[in-house]
Amino acid sequence: MEQIKRNPMYRYLMVLTIASTAGLQIWRTLFNNFAVEVAHLGGNHVGIIQGVREIPGFLALLAIFLLKIIAEHKLSALSILILGLGVALTGFLPSFGGLILTTLIMSFGFHYYETTNQSLTLQYFDRETSPWVFGKIRSISAASNIFAGMAIYGLTYLLSYQNLYLSGGLLIMMIAAWALLQDPVDKTLPVQHKRMIVKKKYWLYYALTFLAGARRQVFVAFAVFLLVKRFHFSIREVTALFVINNVINYFLSPMIGRAIIRFGERKVLSLEYFSLIFIFLAYAFVQNRWIIALLYILDHIFFNFAIAIRTYFQKIGEPQDIAPSMAFGFTVNHIAAVFIPALGGLLWILNYKIPFIFGAGLSIVSLSLIQFMRTPEA
Repeated sequence: MEQIKRNPMYRYLMVLTIASTAGLQIWRTLFNNFAVEVAHLGGNHVGIIQGVREIPGFLALLAIFLLKIIAEHKLSALSILILGLGVALTGFLPSFGGLILTTLIMSFGFHYYETTNQSLTLQYFDRETSPWVFGKIRSISAASNIFAGMAIYGLTYLLSYQNLYLSGGLLIMMIAAWALLQDPVDKTLPVQHKRMIVKKKYWLYYALTFLAGARRQVFVAFAVFLLVKRFHFSIREVTALFVINNVINYFLSPMIGRAIIRFGERKVLSLEYFSLIFIFLAYAFVQNRWIIALLYILDHIFFNFAIAIRTYFQKIGEPQDIAPSMAFGFTVNHIAAVFIPALGGLLWILNYKIPFIFGAGLSIVSLSLIQFMRTPEA
Protein backbone atom coordinates (compact mmCIF):
# COMPACT_ATOMS: atom_id res chain seq x y z
CA MET A 1 0.00 0.00 0.00
CA GLU A 2 2.95 2.34 0.55
CA GLN A 3 3.74 2.16 -3.15
CA ILE A 4 0.17 3.21 -3.95
CA LYS A 5 0.45 6.20 -1.64
CA ARG A 6 3.58 7.36 -3.47
CA ASN A 7 1.64 7.51 -6.74
CA PRO A 8 1.20 11.22 -7.63
CA MET A 9 -2.36 10.55 -8.80
CA TYR A 10 -3.24 9.05 -5.41
CA ARG A 11 -2.18 12.21 -3.59
CA TYR A 12 -3.87 14.37 -6.23
CA LEU A 13 -7.24 12.60 -5.91
CA MET A 14 -7.11 12.51 -2.12
CA VAL A 15 -6.58 16.28 -1.86
CA LEU A 16 -9.36 17.01 -4.36
CA THR A 17 -11.68 14.54 -2.60
CA ILE A 18 -11.20 16.41 0.67
CA ALA A 19 -12.11 19.66 -1.11
CA SER A 20 -15.13 18.09 -2.86
CA THR A 21 -16.53 16.46 0.27
CA ALA A 22 -15.98 19.51 2.46
CA GLY A 23 -17.58 21.78 -0.15
CA LEU A 24 -20.74 19.71 -0.38
CA GLN A 25 -20.86 19.38 3.40
CA ILE A 26 -20.60 23.15 3.90
CA TRP A 27 -23.36 23.77 1.37
CA ARG A 28 -25.64 21.03 2.72
CA THR A 29 -25.19 21.83 6.41
CA LEU A 30 -26.02 25.52 6.04
CA PHE A 31 -28.55 25.31 3.23
CA ASN A 32 -31.84 24.65 5.01
CA ASN A 33 -31.30 27.25 7.72
CA PHE A 34 -30.01 29.79 5.19
CA ALA A 35 -32.99 29.16 2.89
CA VAL A 36 -35.49 29.68 5.71
CA GLU A 37 -33.84 32.36 7.87
CA VAL A 38 -32.20 34.53 5.20
CA ALA A 39 -33.85 33.77 1.84
CA HIS A 40 -37.29 33.23 3.48
CA LEU A 41 -38.17 30.30 1.22
CA GLY A 42 -40.92 27.76 1.74
CA GLY A 43 -40.88 23.99 1.52
CA ASN A 44 -41.99 24.05 -2.11
CA HIS A 45 -39.01 26.22 -3.05
CA VAL A 46 -36.56 24.03 -1.14
CA GLY A 47 -37.96 20.91 -2.80
CA ILE A 48 -37.47 22.40 -6.27
CA ILE A 49 -33.90 23.46 -5.44
CA GLN A 50 -33.06 19.97 -4.16
CA GLY A 51 -34.42 18.54 -7.41
CA VAL A 52 -32.34 21.01 -9.42
CA ARG A 53 -29.28 19.82 -7.51
CA GLU A 54 -29.55 16.42 -9.21
CA ILE A 55 -29.66 17.80 -12.78
CA PRO A 56 -25.85 18.00 -13.21
CA GLY A 57 -25.55 14.34 -12.20
CA PHE A 58 -28.02 13.47 -14.93
CA LEU A 59 -25.92 15.53 -17.38
CA ALA A 60 -22.59 13.94 -16.37
CA LEU A 61 -22.46 12.37 -19.84
CA LEU A 62 -21.43 15.78 -21.19
CA ALA A 63 -18.07 15.33 -19.45
CA ILE A 64 -17.09 13.06 -22.35
CA PHE A 65 -17.20 16.00 -24.73
CA LEU A 66 -15.28 18.27 -22.36
CA LEU A 67 -12.43 15.75 -22.48
CA LYS A 68 -11.95 16.70 -26.13
CA ILE A 69 -10.65 20.11 -25.04
CA ILE A 70 -9.21 19.54 -21.56
CA ALA A 71 -7.17 16.79 -19.92
CA GLU A 72 -9.12 14.66 -17.47
CA HIS A 73 -7.04 15.54 -14.41
CA LYS A 74 -7.41 19.23 -15.29
CA LEU A 75 -11.18 18.75 -15.58
CA SER A 76 -11.12 17.31 -12.05
CA ALA A 77 -9.37 20.41 -10.70
CA LEU A 78 -11.60 22.75 -12.71
CA SER A 79 -14.67 20.96 -11.34
CA ILE A 80 -13.48 21.63 -7.78
CA LEU A 81 -12.91 25.28 -8.71
CA ILE A 82 -16.51 25.51 -9.96
CA LEU A 83 -17.76 23.76 -6.82
CA GLY A 84 -15.90 26.29 -4.66
CA LEU A 85 -17.30 29.18 -6.71
CA GLY A 86 -20.85 27.94 -6.25
CA VAL A 87 -20.36 27.64 -2.49
CA ALA A 88 -18.69 31.08 -2.22
CA LEU A 89 -21.50 32.82 -4.13
CA THR A 90 -24.37 31.18 -2.22
CA GLY A 91 -24.43 33.69 0.62
CA PHE A 92 -24.58 36.64 -1.78
CA LEU A 93 -27.74 35.49 -3.57
CA PRO A 94 -30.39 34.86 -0.87
CA SER A 95 -33.38 34.37 -3.17
CA PHE A 96 -35.16 31.51 -4.92
CA GLY A 97 -33.57 32.30 -8.29
CA GLY A 98 -30.20 33.01 -6.71
CA LEU A 99 -30.14 29.68 -4.86
CA ILE A 100 -31.13 27.80 -8.00
CA LEU A 101 -28.18 29.41 -9.81
CA THR A 102 -25.59 28.79 -7.08
CA THR A 103 -26.91 25.27 -6.50
CA LEU A 104 -26.45 24.45 -10.18
CA ILE A 105 -22.90 25.86 -10.17
CA MET A 106 -21.97 23.94 -7.01
CA SER A 107 -23.60 20.74 -8.22
CA PHE A 108 -21.97 20.78 -11.67
CA GLY A 109 -18.60 21.04 -9.95
CA PHE A 110 -19.36 18.25 -7.49
CA HIS A 111 -20.84 15.79 -9.97
CA TYR A 112 -18.22 16.30 -12.66
CA TYR A 113 -15.47 15.79 -10.11
CA GLU A 114 -17.11 12.55 -8.96
CA THR A 115 -17.24 11.36 -12.57
CA THR A 116 -13.55 12.05 -13.26
CA ASN A 117 -12.54 10.77 -9.83
CA GLN A 118 -14.06 7.36 -10.55
CA SER A 119 -12.51 7.28 -14.01
CA LEU A 120 -8.99 8.29 -12.94
CA THR A 121 -9.01 5.79 -10.06
CA LEU A 122 -9.83 2.92 -12.42
CA GLN A 123 -7.22 4.09 -14.94
CA TYR A 124 -4.33 4.60 -12.53
CA PHE A 125 -4.81 1.67 -10.15
CA ASP A 126 -5.07 -1.95 -11.24
CA ARG A 127 -7.80 -4.40 -10.30
CA GLU A 128 -5.82 -5.62 -7.30
CA THR A 129 -5.51 -2.16 -5.75
CA SER A 130 -8.41 -0.01 -7.05
CA PRO A 131 -10.97 -1.40 -4.52
CA TRP A 132 -8.66 -0.38 -1.67
CA VAL A 133 -8.14 3.07 -3.22
CA PHE A 134 -11.91 3.53 -3.61
CA GLY A 135 -12.33 2.48 0.02
CA LYS A 136 -9.65 4.92 1.12
CA ILE A 137 -11.36 7.71 -0.83
CA ARG A 138 -14.60 6.91 1.02
CA SER A 139 -12.66 6.93 4.29
CA ILE A 140 -11.13 10.35 3.56
CA SER A 141 -14.59 11.62 2.59
CA ALA A 142 -16.00 10.51 5.94
CA ALA A 143 -13.18 12.26 7.82
CA SER A 144 -13.73 15.42 5.75
CA ASN A 145 -17.45 15.35 6.57
CA ILE A 146 -16.72 15.16 10.29
CA PHE A 147 -14.11 17.94 10.19
CA ALA A 148 -16.26 20.23 8.04
CA GLY A 149 -19.27 19.68 10.27
CA MET A 150 -17.27 20.49 13.41
CA ALA A 151 -15.74 23.57 11.79
CA ILE A 152 -19.13 24.89 10.71
CA TYR A 153 -20.57 24.24 14.17
CA GLY A 154 -17.81 26.33 15.77
CA LEU A 155 -17.72 29.09 13.17
CA THR A 156 -21.47 29.72 13.29
CA TYR A 157 -20.79 31.59 16.56
CA LEU A 158 -18.33 33.91 14.79
CA LEU A 159 -19.39 34.35 11.16
CA SER A 160 -22.55 35.20 9.24
CA TYR A 161 -24.00 32.78 6.66
CA GLN A 162 -22.52 34.92 3.91
CA ASN A 163 -19.03 34.80 5.40
CA LEU A 164 -19.28 31.08 6.15
CA TYR A 165 -20.12 30.30 2.54
CA LEU A 166 -17.51 32.74 1.24
CA SER A 167 -14.63 31.51 3.40
CA GLY A 168 -15.43 27.86 2.70
CA GLY A 169 -15.76 28.46 -1.03
CA LEU A 170 -12.51 30.46 -1.24
CA LEU A 171 -10.60 27.72 0.60
CA ILE A 172 -11.90 25.13 -1.87
CA MET A 173 -10.98 27.35 -4.81
CA MET A 174 -7.44 27.71 -3.42
CA ILE A 175 -7.10 23.93 -3.33
CA ALA A 176 -8.36 23.78 -6.93
CA ALA A 177 -5.79 26.41 -7.96
CA TRP A 178 -3.04 24.26 -6.45
CA ALA A 179 -4.35 21.21 -8.34
CA LEU A 180 -4.40 23.07 -11.66
CA LEU A 181 -0.63 23.53 -11.30
CA GLN A 182 0.05 19.82 -10.70
CA ASP A 183 0.89 17.18 -13.31
CA PRO A 184 0.24 13.68 -11.89
CA VAL A 185 -0.25 12.16 -15.37
CA ASP A 186 1.21 8.80 -16.43
CA LYS A 187 1.63 9.15 -20.19
CA THR A 188 2.05 5.38 -20.68
CA LEU A 189 -1.62 4.67 -19.90
CA PRO A 190 -4.10 3.96 -22.73
CA VAL A 191 -5.62 7.07 -24.30
CA GLN A 192 -9.31 7.36 -23.41
CA HIS A 193 -12.06 7.54 -26.02
CA LYS A 194 -13.51 11.03 -26.38
CA ARG A 195 -16.97 9.90 -27.49
CA MET A 196 -19.95 8.19 -25.93
CA ILE A 197 -19.39 4.44 -25.52
CA VAL A 198 -22.36 2.09 -25.08
CA LYS A 199 -21.65 -1.60 -25.57
CA LYS A 200 -23.87 -4.65 -25.23
CA LYS A 201 -21.25 -6.47 -23.16
CA TYR A 202 -21.55 -3.76 -20.48
CA TRP A 203 -25.31 -4.30 -20.00
CA LEU A 204 -24.95 -5.68 -16.46
CA TYR A 205 -22.84 -2.71 -15.38
CA TYR A 206 -25.50 -0.33 -16.73
CA ALA A 207 -28.34 -2.23 -15.04
CA LEU A 208 -26.63 -2.45 -11.65
CA THR A 209 -25.66 1.23 -11.83
CA PHE A 210 -29.26 2.26 -12.53
CA LEU A 211 -30.61 0.10 -9.70
CA ALA A 212 -27.95 1.43 -7.31
CA GLY A 213 -29.10 4.97 -8.14
CA ALA A 214 -32.72 4.04 -7.50
CA ARG A 215 -31.82 2.43 -4.15
CA ARG A 216 -29.83 5.56 -3.22
CA GLN A 217 -32.84 7.77 -3.90
CA VAL A 218 -35.12 5.67 -1.70
CA PHE A 219 -32.58 6.00 1.12
CA VAL A 220 -31.81 9.70 0.65
CA ALA A 221 -35.41 10.80 0.15
CA PHE A 222 -37.18 8.70 2.77
CA ALA A 223 -34.89 7.14 5.41
CA VAL A 224 -34.17 10.35 7.37
CA PHE A 225 -37.73 11.54 6.72
CA LEU A 226 -38.93 8.32 8.37
CA LEU A 227 -36.72 8.97 11.41
CA VAL A 228 -38.07 12.48 11.83
CA LYS A 229 -41.70 12.09 10.74
CA ARG A 230 -42.70 8.81 12.38
CA PHE A 231 -40.12 8.34 15.13
CA HIS A 232 -39.66 12.01 16.06
CA PHE A 233 -35.86 12.11 16.00
CA SER A 234 -34.56 15.55 16.95
CA ILE A 235 -31.97 17.47 14.95
CA ARG A 236 -29.37 16.52 17.59
CA GLU A 237 -30.21 12.82 17.29
CA VAL A 238 -30.05 12.96 13.48
CA THR A 239 -26.72 14.79 13.72
CA ALA A 240 -25.41 12.16 16.13
CA LEU A 241 -26.36 9.42 13.66
CA PHE A 242 -24.58 11.34 10.92
CA VAL A 243 -21.38 11.55 12.99
CA ILE A 244 -21.59 7.86 13.94
CA ASN A 245 -21.98 6.91 10.27
CA ASN A 246 -18.92 8.89 9.24
CA VAL A 247 -16.75 7.58 12.08
CA ILE A 248 -17.68 4.00 11.17
CA ASN A 249 -17.10 4.61 7.47
CA TYR A 250 -13.69 6.17 8.14
CA PHE A 251 -12.46 2.88 9.59
CA LEU A 252 -14.63 0.45 7.64
CA SER A 253 -14.32 1.70 4.03
CA PRO A 254 -10.72 0.49 3.43
CA MET A 255 -11.74 -2.89 4.90
CA ILE A 256 -14.59 -3.12 2.39
CA GLY A 257 -12.07 -2.44 -0.39
CA ARG A 258 -9.88 -5.29 0.89
CA ALA A 259 -12.93 -7.58 1.06
CA ILE A 260 -13.66 -6.90 -2.62
CA ILE A 261 -10.05 -7.78 -3.48
CA ARG A 262 -10.21 -11.00 -1.44
CA PHE A 263 -13.72 -12.30 -2.11
CA GLY A 264 -14.64 -10.67 -5.44
CA GLU A 265 -17.40 -8.36 -6.53
CA ARG A 266 -20.16 -10.95 -6.86
CA LYS A 267 -19.94 -12.16 -3.26
CA VAL A 268 -19.65 -8.67 -1.77
CA LEU A 269 -22.57 -7.27 -3.76
CA SER A 270 -24.66 -10.37 -3.04
CA LEU A 271 -24.16 -9.74 0.68
CA GLU A 272 -25.16 -6.09 0.23
CA TYR A 273 -28.42 -6.69 -1.60
CA PHE A 274 -29.42 -9.77 0.41
CA SER A 275 -29.07 -7.63 3.55
CA LEU A 276 -30.87 -4.66 2.01
CA ILE A 277 -33.98 -6.75 1.34
CA PHE A 278 -34.42 -7.16 5.09
CA ILE A 279 -33.30 -3.62 5.93
CA PHE A 280 -35.92 -2.05 3.64
CA LEU A 281 -38.65 -4.39 4.91
CA ALA A 282 -37.66 -3.54 8.48
CA TYR A 283 -37.96 0.18 7.67
CA ALA A 284 -41.53 -0.56 6.66
CA PHE A 285 -42.62 -2.73 9.59
CA VAL A 286 -40.37 -2.21 12.64
CA GLN A 287 -41.84 0.14 15.26
CA ASN A 288 -38.83 0.51 17.61
CA ARG A 289 -37.03 3.82 17.04
CA TRP A 290 -33.62 2.51 18.13
CA ILE A 291 -33.81 -0.47 15.81
CA ILE A 292 -34.71 1.97 13.03
CA ALA A 293 -31.62 4.04 13.95
CA LEU A 294 -29.47 0.90 13.74
CA LEU A 295 -30.98 0.10 10.33
CA TYR A 296 -30.08 3.62 9.17
CA ILE A 297 -26.44 3.06 10.20
CA LEU A 298 -26.31 -0.37 8.48
CA ASP A 299 -27.94 1.09 5.37
CA HIS A 300 -25.28 3.79 5.25
CA ILE A 301 -22.50 1.22 5.61
CA PHE A 302 -23.80 -0.77 2.66
CA PHE A 303 -23.55 2.35 0.48
CA ASN A 304 -19.81 1.72 0.37
CA PHE A 305 -20.27 -1.70 -1.22
CA ALA A 306 -21.31 0.05 -4.46
CA ILE A 307 -17.63 0.56 -5.33
CA ALA A 308 -17.68 -3.10 -6.38
CA ILE A 309 -19.87 -2.15 -9.36
CA ARG A 310 -17.09 0.12 -10.65
CA THR A 311 -14.32 -2.39 -10.04
CA TYR A 312 -16.44 -5.00 -11.83
CA PHE A 313 -16.41 -2.74 -14.88
CA GLN A 314 -12.64 -2.43 -14.58
CA LYS A 315 -12.37 -6.21 -14.97
CA ILE A 316 -14.67 -6.56 -17.98
CA GLY A 317 -14.15 -3.22 -19.74
CA GLU A 318 -11.63 -2.10 -22.34
CA PRO A 319 -9.01 0.21 -20.77
CA GLN A 320 -9.76 3.03 -23.24
CA ASP A 321 -13.50 2.83 -22.42
CA ILE A 322 -13.15 3.78 -18.75
CA ALA A 323 -13.63 7.57 -18.95
CA PRO A 324 -16.69 7.60 -21.26
CA SER A 325 -18.23 4.61 -19.48
CA MET A 326 -17.90 6.21 -16.04
CA ALA A 327 -19.54 9.39 -17.39
CA PHE A 328 -22.36 7.38 -18.98
CA GLY A 329 -22.72 5.30 -15.82
CA PHE A 330 -22.99 8.43 -13.68
CA THR A 331 -25.83 9.66 -15.89
CA VAL A 332 -27.58 6.26 -15.70
CA ASN A 333 -27.17 6.32 -11.91
CA HIS A 334 -28.96 9.67 -11.73
CA ILE A 335 -31.90 8.78 -13.99
CA ALA A 336 -33.70 7.52 -10.90
CA ALA A 337 -33.21 10.91 -9.23
CA VAL A 338 -35.59 12.41 -11.77
CA PHE A 339 -38.64 10.39 -10.78
CA ILE A 340 -38.04 8.24 -7.65
CA PRO A 341 -38.44 11.04 -5.04
CA ALA A 342 -41.64 12.37 -6.64
CA LEU A 343 -43.11 8.89 -7.17
CA GLY A 344 -42.09 7.79 -3.68
CA GLY A 345 -43.66 10.92 -2.20
CA LEU A 346 -47.00 10.09 -3.80
CA LEU A 347 -46.76 6.51 -2.57
CA TRP A 348 -45.88 7.75 0.93
CA ILE A 349 -49.19 9.62 1.02
CA LEU A 350 -51.00 6.34 0.39
CA ASN A 351 -48.90 4.44 2.94
CA TYR A 352 -45.43 5.27 4.24
CA LYS A 353 -44.44 1.59 3.96
CA ILE A 354 -44.78 1.45 0.17
CA PRO A 355 -41.51 3.25 -0.75
CA PHE A 356 -39.52 0.88 1.48
CA ILE A 357 -41.27 -2.22 0.11
CA PHE A 358 -40.37 -0.85 -3.32
CA GLY A 359 -36.75 -0.55 -2.12
CA ALA A 360 -36.84 -4.20 -1.04
CA GLY A 361 -38.10 -5.10 -4.52
CA LEU A 362 -35.20 -3.20 -6.09
CA SER A 363 -32.82 -5.16 -3.86
CA ILE A 364 -34.32 -8.49 -4.97
CA VAL A 365 -33.89 -7.53 -8.64
CA SER A 366 -30.30 -6.41 -7.99
CA LEU A 367 -29.46 -9.61 -6.11
CA SER A 368 -30.81 -11.66 -9.02
CA LEU A 369 -28.80 -9.73 -11.61
CA ILE A 370 -25.60 -9.98 -9.61
CA GLN A 371 -25.66 -13.75 -10.07
CA PHE A 372 -24.93 -13.12 -13.77
CA MET A 373 -21.72 -11.36 -12.82
CA ARG A 374 -18.64 -13.03 -14.26
CA THR A 375 -15.10 -11.66 -14.25
CA PRO A 376 -11.92 -13.04 -15.86
CA GLU A 377 -10.87 -14.48 -12.48
CA ALA A 378 -14.18 -16.28 -11.89
